[in-house]
Amino acid sequence: MKTPVAIIRLPHGPDGTRGFDPSSPRFQDLGPSNLSSLVTANPAELEREQEGRVALRKRYLRSLLAMTGRPVNFTMYEKVNVGALFGASDIDILNFQVSELKTPLGVQKEALLRCSDIIAYSFEL
Repeated sequence: MKTPVAIIRLPHGPDGTRGFDPSSPRFQDLGPSNLSSLVTANPAELEREQEGRVALRKRYLRSLLAMTGRPVNFTMYEKVNVGALFGASDIDILNFQVSELKTPLGVQKEALLRCSDIIAYSFEL
């Protein structure tokens, strides 16, 4: 006999329906059609926002470059602190490659840390 699989159902919304109704006021407020009206309303504000995002991205990428080969302290979930030599990041910045990872259980020569498991990290300049 095959193992039964539970079916996850979305809860009833305030209007009594399940799921995402494209005609609902909430969907229309959050939908892409509303965003495009904001973009065309004030292109100067959009340009400033994009410039700010570009500056923050450059700063972050430069910090990753500065970390290469340096000891970095990572604060992980469950109050776990680990230290390692930073090696590299993948192109999507989803994983960090580190060497000499010092954990409470011992030292790993090479490791891959998922960025989603990291709360914070720090390093000395």
